[in-house]
Amino acid sequence: MTHAIRPQPGILDIDLYVPGDSSLAGANRTIKLSANENPLGPSPRATEAFRAEADGLATYPDGGHTRLRTAIGEVFDLDPARIICGNGSGDVIALLCQAYAGPGDEVIYSRHGFALYRIDALASGATPVEVPEQERQTDIDAILAAATERTRIVFIANPNNPTGTMVSGAEIARLAEGLPAETLLVLDGAYAEYVRTPGFDGGLALARGREDVVVTRTFSKIYGLGGLRIGWGYGPQHVIDTLNRIRGPFNVSAPALAAAEAAVRDVEYTEHCAVQNEVWRDWMVKEVRRIGLATDETFANFVTVRFTSPDAAKAADAALRARGVIVRGVAGYHMPEALRITVGEESACRLVIEVLSRFMDASR
Repeated sequence: MTHAIRPQPGILDIDLYVPGDSSLAGANRTIKLSANENPLGPSPRATEAFRAEADGLATYPDGGHTRLRTAIGEVFDLDPARIICGNGSGDVIALLCQAYAGPGDEVIYSRHGFALYRIDALASGATPVEVPEQERQTDIDAILAAATERTRIVFIANPNNPTGTMVSGAEIARLAEGLPAETLLVLDGAYAEYVRTPGFDGGLALARGREDVVVTRTFSKIYGLGGLRIGWGYGPQHVIDTLNRIRGPFNVSAPALAAAEAAVRDVEYTEHCAVQNEVWRDWMVKEVRRIGLATDETFANFVTVRFTSPDAAKAADAALRARGVIVRGVAGYHMPEALRITVGEESACRLVIEVLSRFMDASR
């Protein structure tokens, strides 16, 4: 039976999201390295703050997110009035597309860019424009060449997911300067806290001084609060005011707000997580290359390993699963020959290399 009810244009072009596995049938132990979660978990202060909210669950949360915005402002030296909080940074990204892109407009992202950019562009009725990369590196010249008078938003994940590669601050500034006047540059910094390059700030300084740059961050990665779904964005006042007009009035729960405030203020714990990730990330990169596999230098909390073919990647995935290790295939990001592996604790990292080493020995 047919019906006349139809969703808005673009929505049916969105593929249904398929989440990664979180368990393996028959496995005595499952090690999940597929979602780029922090293996150390959240700050104990964040956990304590979350539990303290248990007696107040009947009360609506602060719709203005005042305490969290103040904490973020103090930690990152930002004006709290120019900060917006959301149900994960994905909420902020969706609001940006809803507010600034629609039918007849274009949204640019790079070939291996985060899938949400295309999804939110289509959901808003805009046309997604995928720009080629150079050896899994965001190509600033290609983006500038693709930008037209119809371009409303350019999304750059820096570091990028799933490649782990990064664009320099100078290149990002060149991009901002070269885009059309009516284009908003959005710098997705979901993994920015993992970058150890001196002077890197994920574009916050650039956003402070421009009227066309927005930075988004999440509490799901280094802060270990993925289960609470909370993130934030920083940008020019006119953009933040616009987003606040359309966001839900209580789009972040009280426990999430409390945990996030404690997490962002625990700078020492965040630094500890970044250092531990750096140690085992760099070790994994070295070991992956030693056993004859390819991987780029990564600035995030994962290592994306490239095999000789898509079939080889599937076989390696099966070998890891046989030992209870879940990683993420990235064929949906035009990398069917690769597996993205979260940097876990020491024992998990060593097990991954052990399995891949045996896999490579058997393949020779």
